[in-house]
Formats: sequence, C-alpha cells, structure tokens
Amino acid sequence: ILQIHPRGWIGPFGGSVLVCMFDTSGLGGFHCTIHKISEAPCGAAEIDEAVKHAKSAFGHWSKLSGMDRARIMIEAAHIIEREEIAEMEVVNNGKSITEARLDVDSARLCIEYYAGLASTLAGQHVQLAGGSFAYTRREPLGVCVGIGAWNYPFQIAAWKSAPALACGNSMVFKPSPVTPVTAVLLGEIFAQAGAPEGLFNVVQGGQETGSLLCHHPDVAKVSFTGSVPTGKKIMEMASHGVKPVTLELGGKSPLLIFKDSDLENAVRGALMANFLSQGQVCSNGTRVFVQKDVLPEFVEEVVERTQAIEIGDPLLETTRMGALVSRPHLDKVLSYVDQAKKEGATVLCGGEAFVPSDPKLRGGYYMTPCVLGNCTDEMTCVKEEIFGPVMSVLSFETEEEVLHRANDTSLGLAAGVFTRDVRRAHRVVEQLKAGSCFINNYNITPVEVPFGGFKMSGIGRENGQVTIEYYSQLKTVFVEMGDVDSLF
Repeated sequence: ILQIHPRGWIGPFGGSVLVCMFDTSGLGGFHCTIHKISEAPCGAAEIDEAVKHAKSAFGHWSKLSGMDRARIMIEAAHIIEREEIAEMEVVNNGKSITEARLDVDSARLCIEYYAGLASTLAGQHVQLAGGSFAYTRREPLGVCVGIGAWNYPFQIAAWKSAPALACGNSMVFKPSPVTPVTAVLLGEIFAQAGAPEGLFNVVQGGQETGSLLCHHPDVAKVSFTGSVPTGKKIMEMASHGVKPVTLELGGKSPLLIFKDSDLENAVRGALMANFLSQGQVCSNGTRVFVQKDVLPEFVEEVVERTQAIEIGDPLLETTRMGALVSRPHLDKVLSYVDQAKKEGATVLCGGEAFVPSDPKLRGGYYMTPCVLGNCTDEMTCVKEEIFGPVMSVLSFETEEEVLHRANDTSLGLAAGVFTRDVRRAHRVVEQLKAGSCFINNYNITPVEVPFGGFKMSGIGRENGQVTIEYYSQLKTVFVEMGDVDSLF
C-alpha cells in the first residue's frame, strides 16, 4: 500500500510549486502537474493503517526463503530507471544531475547487495555433552520504521529498506517533508517487482508523523538519518517501547593533509570532502587541517578549483553545484559565513548568494562555494556543523598536535588523511575517533562497506554485512538428547 497525500513545495532551484501525482500502473506512467495545494501530513489514522498493512505483509514475507526474497529484490533493482529517477531527485532536492545519477546507482547496488545476502542468513550449531546440542536462529524483527533525510532522499530509502527486507522485515518509511517524492517511486518499484502489498509503505509528514511512528506499539525498530538533536528525541521515544534504533547523525569531520601527500590528490579530496551535494553531506570533512609547509600551495590551488565550480541549473550536464534545499537553509549557511568573518576568518572565495543568469532560476537557493582561511579551533565555523558548501582551512605543524585537535569534538562520523607514508596513514587512522575513515580519498561509500559514526554521530551502521545484525534478532535453542538432570 502506498499512502500518497497531497503536498506542495517550492522547487529548490527556482520555479513553480510542484506536486507529483503518481499513476501506480508503472514508473513510466507518473505525471507531474503544477499547482498549489496545502500540505496534509499523515496523522494517527494513516499511521495505524500503514503499520497494519506492514504487519500483514511481514507475516507472509518473513516466511519466504531467502532466495525467494532475493528474487523480488533483484527484480526491483532491475526495474530502477536511472535517468528518470535521477531527474526527479534533482527536482526533489536541487543537487546536480551528475550526482543524482550516482545516488540512484548506489540505491540499486544496495538492493542488489542485500538480495545477495538474503539467502545467507544463518545461525550457529554448538555441540554439547551427551549428544545434546544448541543452535541459534537469526530471525527478523517485524515492522521496521525508516526516517530519511533530505540530502539523499532516494538513496537513503534504499539503504534502509534493502537490509530490512533482506532479513524478512517489512518497512514503513517517512521521507523528509522537504523532499517527499522519490521514496514514493521506490515504493512503486518494490510493488512492481512483486513484493506483497504493504511490504514497503511511504507515509508523509514532519515531526508529529515521526513521533507517531516511533511510539506505535507494533513497530519493532526505528532507523533514522538526520540531526543530532532529532536523533536524541527519536532514541528517547523508542526507549519507551525498548525498541532498537539505528542513528546516522551529524558530523564535523577532520581532513588531515600532511606535507608529504600528493597535493593534487589532496586538493581533489578536499573538494570532494566539502562540496558534494552543495556541502549538504553529514560526513563532509569540513575541518581541513593542512601542514604548515604546504599550506600556501594548497590554499592557492583549492581556491582556484573552487572558483571554477559551475553553479546553475542542476539538470544541465555541465553543472557541478545546484541549489541548496530551501531558503531558510540557505540563509542559515550564509549566516555562518558572516559569523566566521566577525570572528576573524578570511573569506578566500565565495560565501555569497548567487543569482544565475537564466531568469527562470533567479528565485533558486544558490550560493557560491566558500573557502575560509585563517581559521582557529574556537571559531563557530570550525566547531558547528554548517551543512553547506563552506570549507574551513586550518594549519598544523606536528602529527601529535593535529590528532589532538582533530579529535576535540563530540562528533565522530568520519575523518580522512592524505599522506604518502603508509605507516603514518594507518597510525593516524588508528587514533582518529571516527567511525568512517578515508586514506588518500574522501566520501567514498561502497555499499559493501559499513558506514556510521562514533560518539554523538550515531549508533549502528548502514551498509555492509554487519547491518544484517541491526535488522534481525538472535534466538538460541537448546536441544536435550538425554534425560533431564533435575535438582528436585
């Protein structure tokens, strides 16, 4: 069942209010009409209905063999139309079409990967004395809730649903109210692939809808991607039902560039660490620590490359930076740049609202990517997650010094190091307090590899084989082959 409710929003890169009306006869049949209507979030009745259908689907889906579940998931992956969904994701979010295609690819690969794991779920056999034995069973949890973020709407929906479905669970997914569209397409894809009715439900709404999901007595688990404050609230709400949670939260990640690094690759890595998706990436390495000896050369090159980034219509092949997700968010990011200047940072480039030459785009939420120099650890731009295209450059002298500064944060989602010294690379990564680390690259997220954070950046993992453990539970069975040895 797909719970589709009317909603309206302004496209982030300018233009009309867009409402997507979906014809569930097939992906080729969806239609977009332009008009303005009021938002209608899902309330208690809609949430009850979605969970009820998910619970019903779970009864059938969980009894299928892993191979049978895998066939449907593989079919879903094959149905995904890269270009069509990528274009809709651009409208949904504002990122460039080039990046949106990569997001769709990641979603497809994730579904394929977990389809491959669906038939491998297994327990352990333990031989005991006297011919008795014990074994374990890995069993699904039930109805799982996924709550997505607005920066990777389609990809996150796949990252959460694929391991859940592979383990035999059903899912109710709530996308961000800012980007409500493409999760619905994923629901349609699963339905077309032959998934039982109600296996993947999409409900629309904001905080109240999320609260209803977290508190629902028939929900077994909650997986959330978003901010630290909201993650804390979700953890608290889930605790009332003693429900397990997966939380992929914010970051203020360090990127360490040593003087012996390949500077060309270090510059490329710094750009990838800061400007993907208009800087709206939780794992971004926004604290760029550069060893003093190579700081001038690095800054000169990174500023030149940043100024060359093509900003504009995200549907054009040449565009490398689209629009930020909303006007309030754009204003917030620009205010961080103003605050940085007041605190003594130097704007080396960018940091201003940008008006494209195309008159159709002049109402869009664009800004020029920003590099801040002369930054210190105490500045707001260095301490707080900006979630926009703003790079803070800091200098350091010694390895011991930079490690202390890099770890001086309550967050620990990601970290990176550029160096030619392989011993230093592994030594530094061992000491970085972050869950996802990169050596001589950044923001690479293959679906075969777990992704998640330390400290206040979250609990649990997305992707990789280990995520099976977060969407299943272990049952232990003891089998007595002799007589009961009773004390009574």
